[in-house]
Amino acid sequence: MSDLVDILPPEQRGRVRRATMPRWIDPMLATLTKERFSDPDWIFEHKLDGERCLAFKEGSTVRLLSRSQQHLNNTYPEVADALGSNEHDVIIDGEIVAFDGKRTSFEKLQGRIGIKDPDEARRTGIAVFYYVFDLMYLDGFDIRLVPLINRKTLLPMAVGFHASVRFLEHRNRDGEALYREACRQGLEGLVAKRRESTYIGLRSPDWLKFKCVNEQELVIGGFTDPAGTRVGLGALLVGYYQDRKLRYAGKVGTGFNTRTLLDLRRRLNGRELKRSPFSETVREKGAHWVRPDMVAEVGFTEWTHDGKLRHPRFVGLRNDKPATEVVREIPQPVRS
Repeated sequence: MSDLVDILPPEQRGRVRRATMPRWIDPMLATLTKERFSDPDWIFEHKLDGERCLAFKEGSTVRLLSRSQQHLNNTYPEVADALGSNEHDVIIDGEIVAFDGKRTSFEKLQGRIGIKDPDEARRTGIAVFYYVFDLMYLDGFDIRLVPLINRKTLLPMAVGFHASVRFLEHRNRDGEALYREACRQGLEGLVAKRRESTYIGLRSPDWLKFKCVNEQELVIGGFTDPAGTRVGLGALLVGYYQDRKLRYAGKVGTGFNTRTLLDLRRRLNGRELKRSPFSETVREKGAHWVRPDMVAEVGFTEWTHDGKLRHPRFVGLRNDKPATEVVREIPQPVRS
């Protein structure tokens, strides 16, 4: 075995499997919950507001891939360069972020998302950092069946954390206190993870999201005309999938600047449809319908009883999740 894998406790080495490096691994996803707790069987990490990224480093080759398997090397070249000097072959999981003061900001990261030219990406002047929180493959061995806490023990030994690549610290206790502190600081919230959990490519109750704010992805199915001095568009008409039907969730008319409004209108003009993609009748003055393949991150205060967003606000576009996978996130009582 690899020298590092030999560090694992004897009872865990039997969970290690020799394997060639896979081209792709489906990321493990956290389940939204309203529960807040401390438990010695769980660890707690800050929830970051960025773009999920899996990194595959083999020999001199580095591949950065989004959740939708889009290549990100040219979007975040400094991250790829930093990982290229790593001694070990690894597959790691983490989040690429940009900072607005002391807080990670998906809105600020928008200035880098979608850029395909590494020189252009660097010229934006937006500094990005890759916070790594999991290790799934190490020097010829698949370690996804090894408990999380042991994978995290190996992680700082397997990856050189410097420059734009950083280790996401965790806490072993005080989940409620850490959550309250995160919310006071204006952070996203926490992710609670069961210490003994294996890494599975699904949404799992072994990883839980404690959110300080309500945000989720929604599909853009249309837009309205601008009024008064507004340019580009008035509001986005958004929804989510339920039973393979696109359900209408309301209109989003705030959170834009002039540049964003014009950019969105340019993108949407090439997607117009004659009929609404929503499953129910939507009556909005000056509505235009579009092919529902663009995903927006939207902040809001709450869901209304009839399934609409209250006080929604546009945060940014997401290209790391297929529109057909966007569903309404409902907090679940999942801890046993």
